[in-house]
Amino acid sequence: MDWKKEVKSWGLILAFFAFLYFTGLLPVIQGGVQSVLLSTGLINPKLEIPDLRDQKFDYRGQFKDFEGKLIDLQDYRGKTVFINLWASWCGPCRAEMPHISELYKSVKDTPNLEFLMIGLDHDIRKSQGFMEGKTWGFPVVHASFGLNQSLQSESIPTTLVVNKEGKIVFYQQGMSNFNTDEFRKFLVSQ
Repeated sequence: MDWKKEVKSWGLILAFFAFLYFTGLLPVIQGGVQSVLLSTGLINPKLEIPDLRDQKFDYRGQFKDFEGKLIDLQDYRGKTVFINLWASWCGPCRAEMPHISELYKSVKDTPNLEFLMIGLDHDIRKSQGFMEGKTWGFPVVHASFGLNQSLQSESIPTTLVVNKEGKIVFYQQGMSNFNTDEFRKFLVSQ
C-alpha cells in the first residue's frame, strides 16, 4: 500500500512542475527565488581580472531597440560599456536584472559610461514582451543581427565590461548581484 502513496505523491509533484512549465511560470518562479538569493550578497561578481591584454573588443555590430531604432556598437568607442547578454526564458537572467537596474540607477550619470542589455530571444517580441511593465531602468536592445566574436558566449547570463581603450576588463558567465560598492567602484574607474 505504501508504494501507491509514493506513486500518487510523485504524480502530484510532476503535475505541479508540468503546470509551471506549460504555463510559463517556471522561469518566473526560478528568477524570483534566485533574485532573493542574490539579495543575500552570497553571489557577487569576482573582480579578479583575467589576463585579457590581447582581447580587444570588436565594435562591429548593430542591434535594434524596442522602438526599431538601430544601435551601432561603433558609437560606444571611447566609453566604458557594461554589457549583459540575457533572454526572457532564462531564470538567472531574470534574477539579476533588478540588481543591474539598481546599479544602473546609481551610476547612470557617470560620464562616458554606458549600459547595453542585449536580449537574445529568437524573436524581438519575446524580449520586448518580457520587459513590458517592468520598472527596471536600463538601455535594452535586441541581437536582431547576431553577435560578433567578442560577444559570443557559451551560456547566459554573460556580463562583460569594456574599458575606454576598447579592452575587455571584466567577463563573467552566470548570474551575480552587480549592485555592490566594490563593483560600482570598479566600473566607474574604467
